[in-house]
Amino acid sequence: MDVEQLKALVRDVPDFPQPGIVFKDITPLLADEIAFSSVIDLIVVHFGRGSVDKVVGIEARGFILASPVAYHFGAGFVPVRKKDKLPWETESEEYELEYGTATLEVHRDGVDPGERVLIVDDVLATGGTARATARLVERIGGKVIGIAFLIELGFLKGRQQLDGYDLFTLISY
Repeated sequence: MDVEQLKALVRDVPDFPQPGIVFKDITPLLADEIAFSSVIDLIVVHFGRGSVDKVVGIEARGFILASPVAYHFGAGFVPVRKKDKLPWETESEEYELEYGTATLEVHRDGVDPGERVLIVDDVLATGGTARATARLVERIGGKVIGIAFLIELGFLKGRQQLDGYDLFTLISY
């Protein structure tokens, strides 16, 4: 399945979650077994089997993509969640949003020192969430070998926040 076919399965939802926002709904793509498996395969092929020890998925839709990617790499899966959602000792990172700040957390023992980590999320917008996740991974000793996204909203220039990382995006708007 090519990128244009994948893009055709992303539904625009106007005025969600607030007026003026056009939400990119990936659920039709996820429901299509060929499209979903193609996305996972394209991410795995880009980074190459044997190159990843852990896959970090960013809450919440990042979990959907990161888990099967981890399975195909034969790697562990590590969730990065919003503040106070993880039950064990955590490391946290606060980052800027358009309208304030937010905090992400990861278990301190989620990644061993020196492990090669791929970060996976659904959408690259402003880059703040992915940048905060990369900082968390590096703080607990992981080496970020790349960051993968299904969608990139290029007009928000999030890529600039992630300079120096191997970025892989499938669909660009």
